[in-house]
Amino acid sequence: MTLLALFASTILVVIAAIHLLWAIGFWWPIKDEAELARAVVGTKGIQSMPGAVPCSIVVVALLFAAAWPWFPDTPIKGLGLFIIAIVFQLRAIIAYAPFMKRATPEQPFRKLDETYYAPLCILLGIVFMILAGKAMS
Repeated sequence: MTLLALFASTILVVIAAIHLLWAIGFWWPIKDEAELARAVVGTKGIQSMPGAVPCSIVVVALLFAAAWPWFPDTPIKGLGLFIIAIVFQLRAIIAYAPFMKRATPEQPFRKLDETYYAPLCILLGIVFMILAGKAMS
């Protein structure tokens, strides 16, 4: 289980670091802000990245989720891991929902979301569900 926790935490810390770069106005991996916004946000007509506050909130949430598997085994830990798993699974499901496709039609986001972002959320949801099961047993 330690390897699964390390896998999930590493991925989340890397994603948090990228969001932190965006929070401070460093556009990576696409240098053009409008192109980056179309790739990672995808809302209709988007021209700029979300501000520092929304990006920072995502950073905090991701780091919180990355740290949770390392808390001592308690019923609260298991419940937290289960909730994190559900959040990732819901994020994945929503990516394929018609209302989300209408809300985020910009390319390349639409393709990236269905090809990479949502499947990664499915994987993380499964990993956190396994970790939750272990913590609750």
